[in-house]
Amino acid sequence: MKKLIGCSFLAMTIALSGCHKDKTTQEPYLIFKFKFDPNQERLDNFGNTSTMPANHAGQSPTFKYMCAHYLEMAPDRYTQIGAGTVLYHAEETTLGGSTAIVFEKEVLTKNDSVFLKIPLKDVKAGSYEWLRVSLAYQNYEVNFLLDTNYNVGGTNYPIYQEFPCEIASFVGFNSYIKSYKLHSQTVTVNANKAQGYWGSEAYGTVYGQAFNQVNTGQSPAGSTTVVNPIEATSPIPRLSNSCLATGQFEGGNLVITGKETSDIVVTVSLSVNKSFEWVEVVNDGKWEPFKGEQVVDMGIRGLKALH
Repeated sequence: MKKLIGCSFLAMTIALSGCHKDKTTQEPYLIFKFKFDPNQERLDNFGNTSTMPANHAGQSPTFKYMCAHYLEMAPDRYTQIGAGTVLYHAEETTLGGSTAIVFEKEVLTKNDSVFLKIPLKDVKAGSYEWLRVSLAYQNYEVNFLLDTNYNVGGTNYPIYQEFPCEIASFVGFNSYIKSYKLHSQTVTVNANKAQGYWGSEAYGTVYGQAFNQVNTGQSPAGSTTVVNPIEATSPIPRLSNSCLATGQFEGGNLVITGKETSDIVVTVSLSVNKSFEWVEVVNDGKWEPFKGEQVVDMGIRGLKALH
C-alpha cells in the first residue's frame, strides 16, 4: 500500500510539473529585422536594374540606423495598399501643419536588429506574397571630399582630404522634427520637413586642427527612389511622396496558419547599393559639396523579405 501511494504521489508530481512548464512556455512571435546590404542589386522605382545616370555618382553608405513608419503584408500583386494585413503604423501629428511622422518617437534600428515583434496569434492567417515597408529615416556615414585652399595670414594652405560624414536622411512622406543628432552636433528644426530633407556633419582634423562642417539640404521633390515591382497592379501614392518600398517574400509565400508553435523571423534586406547619389561637378566619383555637387537621391534601392 505504501508503494502504491508513493507511485501515485510521484505521478501527480510529474503531471503538475508538466502543467507548470506549459504555462511558462512563451508564445510564438512574427519578428521583423533589418539588414543593410551594399551588394544587393540596385533597382529603380519599378524594380528594374538601375544604372547610374550620366554625370551622376553614388556611394554605398555605412548604415547606423533605419526607421520604419508602416508595414503591411499583401497576399498578391493585386492587393491595393491598405487592403492587406497592416501590422504597424507609426504615430503621426499635425503639430507642424500638415500630417507628418513624429520623428522623436520613431524606433532607431541597427543592422541585423529587430524593429517589429508581434504575437503570431494577433496576425491574420493567410498566404502572403509581398511585403510593404514605408521607410522614414536613415542615419549613415559617407565620405566627404574637401578640395580647397585656406588662407591664413596671407598664406594659402591647400587641402585635399576625405572626411567621414554622418548623414541624417528623412525619406518619409513628411516628418515633424524637433531636433536630431549628428556626429557631435544637434540640429534644431521644430517644423515639418518634406521627403528628401537631410543634414550632414563632416568631421576630422586638418593640419592638426579639428575640422567640423554641418550642412542641411533638400533633394528635389519626387527624386527619392521608392522601389515597387508591382507598380502596375498596386501603385503607391507617389504624389504624396510615400516611401513605401515593396518586395517579394523570397523562397515562396510567407504562410501564417494560426497554429504556429515557434517564432517566424523575416529579414527585411534593403539594398543600399550606391543609394546616396549626387550630380557631379568634378567627374571623379567623389562627393564634393563645396564644389556645388547636389544630393539628388537617398532612396533605398530594393527590398527582399527573407524567411
